[in-house]
Amino acid sequence: MFDFLPAAMRDPTIVAIPFFVLMLGLEVFAAWKLEREDGDDRPAKGAYDFKDSRASLLMGVVSIGTSAFWQFIALFAYVALFTYVAPWQLPANAWYTWVIAFVALDLLFYFSHRISHRVRVVWATHQAHHSSEYYNFATALRQKWNGTAGIIMWLPLPLLGVPPAVVFGVYSMNLLYQFWVHTERIGTMWKPFEFVMNTPSHHRVHHGRDAEYLDRNYGGVFILWDRLFGTFKQETFRPHYGLTKPVETYNIWTLQTHEYVTMGRDVRHAPTLRAKLGYIFGPPGWAPDTTTSPTTTAPVDAAS
Repeated sequence: MFDFLPAAMRDPTIVAIPFFVLMLGLEVFAAWKLEREDGDDRPAKGAYDFKDSRASLLMGVVSIGTSAFWQFIALFAYVALFTYVAPWQLPANAWYTWVIAFVALDLLFYFSHRISHRVRVVWATHQAHHSSEYYNFATALRQKWNGTAGIIMWLPLPLLGVPPAVVFGVYSMNLLYQFWVHTERIGTMWKPFEFVMNTPSHHRVHHGRDAEYLDRNYGGVFILWDRLFGTFKQETFRPHYGLTKPVETYNIWTLQTHEYVTMGRDVRHAPTLRAKLGYIFGPPGWAPDTTTSPTTTAPVDAAS
């Protein structure tokens, strides 16, 4: 089916599309059968909105092509590092290579994800995934189109001898795992599982724009990283989802690019070089200190 692609780029997530469609259908049916909640200004748990879901699905479809493009670019760098720089080369057909790569990539994903929320220029690529005020399986498919951050973050893997095909393979496995945590239909799970693994409860916190939930639970597969590095937050109430400053559009191009536009405007109007750099590399919402600079611009979306 994918013989026209280099072996390292034959993405298992494409094969999983029927599974995504099945799970979406089941959740839409459940949302239709269950009554909407009363006394709340938010959508009911697990509810779907046609325009919102359509935007999510379209962003997911486009991301298939953009992901292939970035992986094609990365393949050259990964092969060069693996072939000419790595001090050893792990065998691609050994089980332990896949285990090492899977755990190592998830650790790198944690740091990449954390950077995505704390460095504005990287947040600009990631915020599209957080732009929906609904939390369902369609939201899981609302993917970014600029994959450069992740491609750079995985560089240590081929550098340390993980075959490029294994790098792409475990990354796809990581994404597949994260699909099912985007739902409100599952509450809390078995405590030992919740302690080690990322679950819907943990990831709902990550998508919350509430002050208590901001910049928490970055883990992809393992929530242990958040427990170890002090970013874990238990779900104590139902989150309000989306960006702290909603974009209020279903245009997928605007959803993907609006933060770049806003950042460019802030940089253009910044009074000093330090302020310009702050708007690019500072956290989302950063603005010059008003006690020392008479000129400021409106803060942008905070990471949610």
